[in-house]
Amino acid sequence: MRHKGTRVPPLHNPPLLSYSNPLLLVAVLLLAVLLTFIYFASAGSYFQDPLFCGESQGSQHPHSPHWAVGSHTEPSLLFPAVFVVFSFVSAIDLIISLEEDGFISGFAEVYVREGEPYLRTAHGIMICYWDGIVHYGLYLAMITAMSQRKSYRSLGLFWLGSLVMSIVVFLLGNLIGKYSSDISAAFLLNLPYVLIPIWAGTRLFQQPRAVPCLTAEQTEQEQRRWLHQRPHDLVLVLVLLLMASFTFFRGMVVLDCPADSCFEYIYQHEPYLRDPVAYPKVQMLIYLFYVLPFLCLCIYALLRPGCSWLPDWSLVFAGAVAQAQFSHLGSSLHSRTPFPYQTPEDVWWIFLITNVLYALGPQLLALRCLHSPAFFLPITSSSLQGGKKHQ
Repeated sequence: MRHKGTRVPPLHNPPLLSYSNPLLLVAVLLLAVLLTFIYFASAGSYFQDPLFCGESQGSQHPHSPHWAVGSHTEPSLLFPAVFVVFSFVSAIDLIISLEEDGFISGFAEVYVREGEPYLRTAHGIMICYWDGIVHYGLYLAMITAMSQRKSYRSLGLFWLGSLVMSIVVFLLGNLIGKYSSDISAAFLLNLPYVLIPIWAGTRLFQQPRAVPCLTAEQTEQEQRRWLHQRPHDLVLVLVLLLMASFTFFRGMVVLDCPADSCFEYIYQHEPYLRDPVAYPKVQMLIYLFYVLPFLCLCIYALLRPGCSWLPDWSLVFAGAVAQAQFSHLGSSLHSRTPFPYQTPEDVWWIFLITNVLYALGPQLLALRCLHSPAFFLPITSSSLQGGKKHQ
């Protein structure tokens, strides 16, 4: 029996549960919206076709070329399923970024603080914005293309490069940066972002490429032109050379090169490279050891005809650099970055223009490969015979 005047303390939900309820509600609503979108987008399409359950291997002639015009491989049901799940996660990432920037509140505060505190950094917020906006749009575009029997290969390759660059920098920065001691079991949630791109990339590269119908004479005529006869390629080569020089310079900066120019740059132009979170240093090292060699290969492919690998890899490259530059630019200017590491106001416009132009170079290269692929088509025996006739 309770004595008169004795107060029974009210029962409160645990903090984590109380903060997770709004996030769970939003998650369920987002999933419902996504499933509704898939249902209407796939109405009457091959999502309901038994052929969609696997790749149609027998639909192509066994001797059809890999560059067959309009040929495509039917994707499996795993592709839309993966994109639906990733779209769901992208929407959650957008909620996290909006909450961290103060636009909304009460959705994921406890989870981010206790589970993945590195998402509260400027870099974490930027990759959540990119995932919640760009990746989300790509997922919906690819799902729509699937439902309409259209090719989504180019979008998929761009997404592949963007996702791989994002997760590699994020994971390595967490492991070696200031938040390495705060890694918990929630860190394992990033494991699918490592495994699934490997599977998806394999499937995407196996799908045949669709190119305009060109005769052997047209291909030969394009491939016999020197660089000075292709002004757009000449400009691209110059742009790639500038990108390679800037990539090498910033790589030397993060490697603590003792040159005065490197010391001045890291303290007066990009102090964010010194941030102990380690994301910018990891990004510049990836640029130095992977992007720089690829830039050299791109220049070679613009000089020598028949490099059929460039159209595909230029899309992967474009996605990777676009994501990296967005995260690097945003983090350098974000208020979550400690003031000593933020970009100084007197060099703000120079820093912004330089990094935006750096991001545009790969996009221009990918567009050039998509719209005028004749120079990169494999050199066939017929074109070689045609070349001999013209000599």
